[in-house]
Amino acid sequence: MAARSLGMRFGPRSLAFRVIAFSTGWAILALIVISTVISTLYRQASERGFDSLVSAHLFNLIGSVSVSETGALTGTPNLGDLRFSEPNSGWYWAVEPVSEGLTGELRSLSMTEAIPSPPVSEAPFDADFRRSYLTDGLAGEDIAVLESEIALDAQNRVARFRVMGNRTDLEAEISGFERRLFTYLSVFGLGMIAINAVAILLGLRPLSRVRNALAMVREGQAQRLDGRFPAEIEPLANETNALIENNRRIVERSRTQVGNLAHSLKTPLAVLINEGRALGGARGGLISDQAAAMREQVDHYLKRARVAAQRDSVVYRTPVTPLLERLVRVIEKLGRMKVSLTPPTSEIVFAGEREDLEEIVGNLLENAMKWAKSQVALSARELPAAAGEAQTRFAIVIEDDGPGIPEDRAREALQRGRRLDETKPGTGLGLAIVSELVNEYGGRLLLERSELGGLRAVVELRSVQ
Repeated sequence: MAARSLGMRFGPRSLAFRVIAFSTGWAILALIVISTVISTLYRQASERGFDSLVSAHLFNLIGSVSVSETGALTGTPNLGDLRFSEPNSGWYWAVEPVSEGLTGELRSLSMTEAIPSPPVSEAPFDADFRRSYLTDGLAGEDIAVLESEIALDAQNRVARFRVMGNRTDLEAEISGFERRLFTYLSVFGLGMIAINAVAILLGLRPLSRVRNALAMVREGQAQRLDGRFPAEIEPLANETNALIENNRRIVERSRTQVGNLAHSLKTPLAVLINEGRALGGARGGLISDQAAAMREQVDHYLKRARVAAQRDSVVYRTPVTPLLERLVRVIEKLGRMKVSLTPPTSEIVFAGEREDLEEIVGNLLENAMKWAKSQVALSARELPAAAGEAQTRFAIVIEDDGPGIPEDRAREALQRGRRLDETKPGTGLGLAIVSELVNEYGGRLLLERSELGGLRAVVELRSVQ
């Protein structure tokens, strides 16, 4: 029972599941947006830096080249980047003559062979006489080319200046940053989700305490919700305690009224019975019999009212095993027949008052010992839940090795005042009382043939978890 009370139902209907799922979804969405924004900003900044660097190299290259007296391109450009000296590095520059009368061609040491330019129709010049395009490098890399045509002297002799940057390296650098960013954000996100889940579960722990306290009240182990609860839950606990107390007062008030009614009727009925007996004769016997019948009916319906008031109450809960053990000890102390007890394998709690269960089991034990030859067996067990039934049930079985009851007369034995054998002492009310109490609690009583040879009485009642 304790394990079940401490267990958590973690599923789609769980408040903790919903809050954790919502916060986790929001955290994942936020991290995706953050990572997308950061990677986009980093890409834009990297591309702007790359374009600015290529543009600066182009200006330096243009300022470093001139035309000699013989009409040849001349100059020793030093762009301050060692990648222009490394063969096939992906960073190149080239100066090529465009006008007639201009000769020679200058290239960076990294450019081991010519890289063709696309026609102007495919990549036109802008208003500043510059154009940019992507092409394949000497080592298969993608390169971004910034190209401009400049007149170098008074004769308007034009040369084409090109600076080429390794776009593949740029993409690799951006991809590496994105991988590191996603890794760090993933670790951060997992940690945040874990901390958030722990915080939510710790925050909801008082609800588990309330549930466990309610389970103890339902099982009869406590009379109210005890303990200190957070300010948000304390009003709920107080209202629940007020409801339990109000339910107890209603039950006690009903019991008091039932007792008052019983006492108020007991004396007039006793007077009628005594007067009938004193009167004697047929008329006196009739009066006594009818008054006795009235007293019996009053007792019957008063008991039904008391049981009905207690049956659905959360206050009255009775552990079964201690009650059975106590009844067996009482029988043994009285020196009567020994009763063998087989307790249930797990704790069973009867959804009702202890006195009623004692009366049910006590009457059945009394009946079994009255008819048994030498053996009476008492046992209890949980019953499997029926399909579509939310309530749990249990069975108490009393068996003896006596003569038993024929199946065709089992119903007759449950009638009030009916005795199948007039030679045995008794009033014939025991089985009838048991049957009425069991019915009032929504259970059932079965009378069967026992393997011991006598009667096997099975009582099925509702239990609580």
